[in-house]
Amino acid sequence: MKQKVLLSIRGVQSYADQEPDVIELVTEGTLEKLGNGWEILYEETKLTGMEGVTTSFLIEPDKIVLTRTGSLKSQMIFTLDKPHDSLYQMDFGALMITVCATKIHTDLSERGGTVDLDYRIEIEQNSAGMIEYHLDMRPL
Repeated sequence: MKQKVLLSIRGVQSYADQEPDVIELVTEGTLEKLGNGWEILYEETKLTGMEGVTTSFLIEPDKIVLTRTGSLKSQMIFTLDKPHDSLYQMDFGALMITVCATKIHTDLSERGGTVDLDYRIEIEQNSAGMIEYHLDMRPL
């Protein structure tokens, strides 16, 4: 059953020789139980720089799939310590990125819960730093 949730999202992007870039967002979304996993869905806002993009996290026991549709299209697959390549398509072009999860922790139920995802990212085979996501969901 799909239910509305209040999502608190904290993203930290760390790049070499730079201060970490922190984005915090509180928005409404949905949480739905799907077979042996969960789907979290929400609309991006101006704050994230991705207005017009729908983001979904498909949470399965051994992986997380992050999909974005709209003005930006991408699908990133995260399994612990296994790199995955994907195409990151934007209005002005596309980039080949590689992601590799270093931490995956989920604690979800019908009452909401949390998701922690940390990963390394490479853009066109060059290290682009680390990204950490923390999602907290509570039913509305």
